[in-house]
Amino acid sequence: MFTIDAHLDLAMNAMEWNRDVRKTVAQIRLLEQGMEDKPDRGNGTVALPELRKGNIGLVVATQIARVETPGTGIKGWDTAEQAWAQTQGQLQWYKVMEEAGEMIQIKNSLELEAHLSLWNSNDVPNEKKPVGFILSLEGADSIVNLDYLHRAHAYGLRALGPAHYGPGRYANGTNATGKLNSQGKALLKEMESLHMILDVTHLCDDAFWEAIEMYHGPIWASHHNCRALVDHNRQLSDDMIKVLLQKKAVIGGALDAWMMVPNWERGISTPMGMNCNLEKMIDHMDHICQLAGNTNHIGIGTDLDGAFGKEQCPYDLNTIDDLQMLPNLLKKRGYTQEDCEKIMQGNWLRFLRDAWK
Repeated sequence: MFTIDAHLDLAMNAMEWNRDVRKTVAQIRLLEQGMEDKPDRGNGTVALPELRKGNIGLVVATQIARVETPGTGIKGWDTAEQAWAQTQGQLQWYKVMEEAGEMIQIKNSLELEAHLSLWNSNDVPNEKKPVGFILSLEGADSIVNLDYLHRAHAYGLRALGPAHYGPGRYANGTNATGKLNSQGKALLKEMESLHMILDVTHLCDDAFWEAIEMYHGPIWASHHNCRALVDHNRQLSDDMIKVLLQKKAVIGGALDAWMMVPNWERGISTPMGMNCNLEKMIDHMDHICQLAGNTNHIGIGTDLDGAFGKEQCPYDLNTIDDLQMLPNLLKKRGYTQEDCEKIMQGNWLRFLRDAWK
C-alpha cells in the first residue's frame, strides 16, 4: 500500500551522522559497527532502498538546526546565522539527491499529482522511482529574520514547526513553558500570508494554545502521540487533540519508544522489555479515532532515526519498510480497508490537496 511518512530527518542523518542513505540499512549498520559517537550507531532503520521497498514514496523531510540557549544543556549553534548555514548544507544534500535521481521535491499540487501518478504506475519498478519529499523545518531558530522565511519559502519550504526542545528564538518547545514571543507571533502571521503549514509538534502547552488561536492557515502535528497514554508534555492532551480535530488537522503517529509506552528510561529500557511494538502505535491512533469518531485525522509520522534506532523503537520493526505490517494489524482491530488507506496515505493527501488549492 502506498505510504506517506510525515517526519523523517534524512538530511540530518546524511550530514551529521555521515550516513549514505543510498546504501541499504544493513550496509549502513555494518559500516557503523564499533562506532560510539552517536547513540544509535549500528541500529539505524531508514534508508532510501527501504523506503522504496516499503512503498513509502512520499515523506516530509526536515531541515533542523537550533540555537543554543545557555544553561539548558541542549546543544546548538551560537548564532542564528550559523544555524541557517547548517540548514543550507542540508538543503544542498537534498538537491544533490535530486540531481542523482534519488529524490524529488514536491512543492505544490501539480507536482504532488504527477508524483502520485508515477508511484501508482507499474511501468517503473519502485527501486527506480525517486522518493518524493516535502520540505519542513523543525524548529525555527535558523530563520534569522522574516526575510529568511521568504527565502526558505522560495526554495520550497512548505511546513514549519516554530519550536523543538527547550527555549527557542520564536517559541518554547518540549520541556519548556511560555507563550509565543513577539518574533514568534510575527513569524506565524508571515507563514499564514505564505500559506505555509504550521506544524505544532514540539510546541510547549502555552505556545500551542496561543498558536492555535492565532493561526488560520493549515495545521498539522507531523509526529505526535497521546498524553492520555504516555503522560509527558511532548504528547498531545485530549483537549489539544480535540481542537486539532476542529482545525481539520492530521496527526502523525511517532515510533520513538519513550513516546509510545509509559515509564521508558533512556539507555536502560529495551523495546522487548517494555513490550513496545507496533500495536502500541495503534493504541495511540485508536485513542485519537475514539475522540474523533472517525479515522480522518490520523496518519504516520515515524520520526525513525531521529537520533534513535532499533534500540528505541518497536521491537517488531527492523527497518522502515516494516510499516507495511500496519494494515493487517489495523484490520485485526476492526479497521476496514478504507480506514487503512486513509491512515497509510489518504488523510495526508486530503490535507495537502486542501492546503495547496
